[in-house]
Amino acid sequence: MDFTESQIHRYARHILLQEVGGVGQEKLLNAKVLVVGAGGLGSPLIVYLAAAGVGTIGIVDDDKVDLSNLQRQIAHTTSRIGIDKVTSAKQAVADLNPDVAIIEHKMRLTVDNATSLIGGYDIVADGSDNFPTRFLVNDACFFAKKTLVSAAVLRFDGQLATFKPHASTAEKPCPCYRCIYPEAPPPGQIPSCDEAGVLGAVAGVLGTLQATEVLKEILGIGESMAGRLLIFDALNASMRQVKVRPDPECALCGPKPRITDLSIHRRK
Repeated sequence: MDFTESQIHRYARHILLQEVGGVGQEKLLNAKVLVVGAGGLGSPLIVYLAAAGVGTIGIVDDDKVDLSNLQRQIAHTTSRIGIDKVTSAKQAVADLNPDVAIIEHKMRLTVDNATSLIGGYDIVADGSDNFPTRFLVNDACFFAKKTLVSAAVLRFDGQLATFKPHASTAEKPCPCYRCIYPEAPPPGQIPSCDEAGVLGAVAGVLGTLQATEVLKEILGIGESMAGRLLIFDALNASMRQVKVRPDPECALCGPKPRITDLSIHRRK
């Protein structure tokens, strides 16, 4: 594609990178990413994807901006308290990069809409804050053969991983989310951020790392996080990685799957 002078100037630091260049920037501008959740993780994620020039970003969220969000959800502002988060995020992106089209999905992701929503995008980034949604996103991405970049935060800790079992090979086996977490924990076993709190900057770190992994997947550069789980401990300023292999007993991606469609979520 032919870049405008404004685009050449805007993306100059990308174009200078040998691993990106003009060809890579064109990939970014043509990419479609679905972000689930416009909260603590989704905010930095959306902002950095937009700044990078990801051409189409869909945002799924049914919540409105609240004063208590602003300690960590940097896409939103005090003046936008009370409006839909997807609309607030769209306004933030409009101020940052007019090249980016934001598609607002003012709804909660459900078994009835997950397949159609996810099917319209190249990559899915999950920044949701509850286990039922994380499992639904994983399962829908598995059936749609879409790459999923997932992150989670609580208190001072965070986790990050990429899931793309559709790209699994003998040399590079790729697990799904259920290979790590076969089932959601019982209600109340793991507190939410609303109950236990979260250091705002930790959400920023994980959301930014998540954006980095999405950009790498679009560009096809570096080593994918597929098959690895990154664990971040802010209090110790430490990161470690754990190798994760596909679970041969996985109910979703194992050789004898027991989950064959999304209807399992209707029974929960």
